[in-house]
Amino acid sequence: MNLLAVNNMAAPMENMNRLVKKKEELEADIQALFEVLKSQKGVGMKETLVDKDGFPRNDIDIHTVRSARHDINCLQNDHQAIMSEIEEELYKIHEIARANNPQRESMDTSDNAELSVEMKERLSPFLEVNKVDDRSPASTAQLQIGDKILQFGSITAQNFKSLQDIASVVQHSKGKPLTLMVSRSNTDVRLSLTPSTWSGKGLLGCNIVPLKKS
Repeated sequence: MNLLAVNNMAAPMENMNRLVKKKEELEADIQALFEVLKSQKGVGMKETLVDKDGFPRNDIDIHTVRSARHDINCLQNDHQAIMSEIEEELYKIHEIARANNPQRESMDTSDNAELSVEMKERLSPFLEVNKVDDRSPASTAQLQIGDKILQFGSITAQNFKSLQDIASVVQHSKGKPLTLMVSRSNTDVRLSLTPSTWSGKGLLGCNIVPLKKS
């Protein structure tokens, strides 16, 4: 990779690191607020705040619960916006890498050895598809059994923690196309998957499982 290519990659990577840091800060704030709800008799986001007689519950602090719920909703909106920015930045980084290496579709090449370890981890497989239902959104997107997922919307190997991350992205993206990058037969394939209601269960119609870390 020549000096110009490295310079072209520097700004997007710097911006990506900034966005990821902001995302992690939002997630910490959201988690802290969920702990507040947990301290109130385990009240979540939807449990009723009145008793069986229709009076405000006297076993919890109603104001604290309502305030925490409001703040969580606001922060989750901010989180979704950041995730969209991260996804856009990933596109830019991927396109720059492809432009710097026009002979290869994959970023995992010797010419890309100068890319940061962080970026390589971000594009490594972390989920595998083991079921795709017929006539489902996943089937429409041409997702296949055995596909190894490199990117699911804004989620990559670097920021993936649990399947709850995927569930959150799916819920926030209902009716909106998500970009998936999968590894299939040693080839990177980009797909567009739109979570939506269909005749079966869930919004995707597929089953994905975390890959075991080597």
